[in-house]
Amino acid sequence: MNKPIILCVDDEPDILNTLKMQLKNEFKNDYFYELAESGEEALDLLEDFPEEAEVIVVVSDWQMPGIKGDEFLIKLHQKYPKIIKVMLTGQADAAAVQRAVEEADLYCCLYKPWESKELIETIKSGLAKL
Repeated sequence: MNKPIILCVDDEPDILNTLKMQLKNEFKNDYFYELAESGEEALDLLEDFPEEAEVIVVVSDWQMPGIKGDEFLIKLHQKYPKIIKVMLTGQADAAAVQRAVEEADLYCCLYKPWESKELIETIKSGLAKL
């Protein structure tokens, strides 16, 4: 049986590694943790996962080269509407966050620098809605 997947998307490798470490410290081996350095890479990764793989949470930055986080989350939502979507950003403007809420069913927007506890609680409360 496969474990569900939490996918983190950020163009900064240090942030991706920190997210993975914080998630793994809390959730241990309950999930697989996948990392992508852009929205495009994340969408490709989702396409490449085996059919039985279930991505349940995506934590995405907003300010990334290429596709911005709100655009990525909207594309993600169109194809995978059940995934819990969290934006983690230091720079998103209010209009981008609102667009993600309305068009991507954004669950929550957290701001960098984030508190690990706040991130974990957000993910737990999102998972409780599945």
